[in-house]
Amino acid sequence: MHISSLIFNLIDVLCVILPILLAVAFMTIIERKQLAAHQRRVGPNTVGYYGILQPFSDALKLILKETIIPSHSNKVLFYLAPISTLVFSLLGWLMVIPFGKGLAISDYSLGILYTLALSSLGVYGILFAGWSANSKYAFLGSLRSTAAMISYELILSSAILIIIFLTGSFNFTTIIEIQQSIWFIIPLLPVFIFYFIAVLAETSRTPFDLQEAESELVSGFMTEHSSVPFVFFFLGEYSSIVLFSCITSILFLGGYNMPEVFVNDSIFNLQSIFLGIKTCLPCFLFVLVRATLPRLRYDQLIDLCWLNLLPVAVALIILVPSILVAFDIVPY
Repeated sequence: MHISSLIFNLIDVLCVILPILLAVAFMTIIERKQLAAHQRRVGPNTVGYYGILQPFSDALKLILKETIIPSHSNKVLFYLAPISTLVFSLLGWLMVIPFGKGLAISDYSLGILYTLALSSLGVYGILFAGWSANSKYAFLGSLRSTAAMISYELILSSAILIIIFLTGSFNFTTIIEIQQSIWFIIPLLPVFIFYFIAVLAETSRTPFDLQEAESELVSGFMTEHSSVPFVFFFLGEYSSIVLFSCITSILFLGGYNMPEVFVNDSIFNLQSIFLGIKTCLPCFLFVLVRATLPRLRYDQLIDLCWLNLLPVAVALIILVPSILVAFDIVPY
C-alpha cells in the first residue's frame, strides 16, 4: 500500500513537472518571437514549423557542449548553484498551485507562505554561483542580484499582504473562489502595478537584470557556467517567470475562474485552460517590458525600492485594512 501511494505521488509530480518544462521551453521561443516583432525582425523560423522546435535545438546544442570547470573554483558549490536554482523554482509548482477546483497536489492552507519561502531560497543559488566562481565579475554580479532580490521581496510581500487582508486566507484556492464576482486587479490596480515591478526585480528581468554589470557584457554570476549547468540556470530563470505569471493570474486575475457561459462537463478541464490563458498575459507583459525599457543603474534600482515603492506599499498596507474596518467588511 505504501509503495502504490508512492508511485501515485510520483505520477502526480511528473504530470505537473513535464508540462511545466515544456511551457518553460516554449516561453523562450515566445520571448524571441515577440522581441523580433518589436524590433522588426523575423526571429527564429528555421527549426520546425515557424521555428517552433527552436527551444529543443538550443537545449540539444547546450547539452552537447563541454562542461568547463575553473581550476580554482569550489567544485561542490559550482554544481550546487544551478541545481538549487532549478529545484527551488520547480518546487513552487509541485504543491500549492491549484490548476482547477480540487486540482492541487497539496492544497496547503499556508500556500502563500510556502511560495514566498521558496522564492527567498532562490537567492542561495545566485550566491553559491558567485562565491564558487573564479571571476570577480561573477562574484559582484551575484552580490548585485542578491541585494536587488532581497530589497524587492519587501515590496512583493507587501502587495501579497494586502491580498491576504482582503481575503483573510493564505490559501490560493480560497483567494480564487473569492474573486468569482470581481478580479482583484480592478479595485487593486495600484497594488498590481508595484507588485509587478517587484516581480520583475525578483526574477531579475529587465530593467532590473543587475546580475549583468554596467561596463561589460558578461552574464554576471553565471559567467563561468557552461553546458548543462548553464541550462539549469536558464531553466530556473524562465521557470520562475512562468511561476510568478501563474501566481499573478491567481492573485489578481481570478485564477481558474471562468465565465458561467462555459460548462465544465467536457473531457477537457476548461478551468486549467482558462488558468493557462490568464498565465500567458503576464508572460507577454514580461517580454513587453524587456523590449521597451532600458536597464536601470544600480543606485536607481535601490532608490526606486526604498525611497519610492516602499513608502507607497506601507501606505496601502495601512489604507486597505482601514477601509475594511470602516465599512465593516473585515473577512473572518
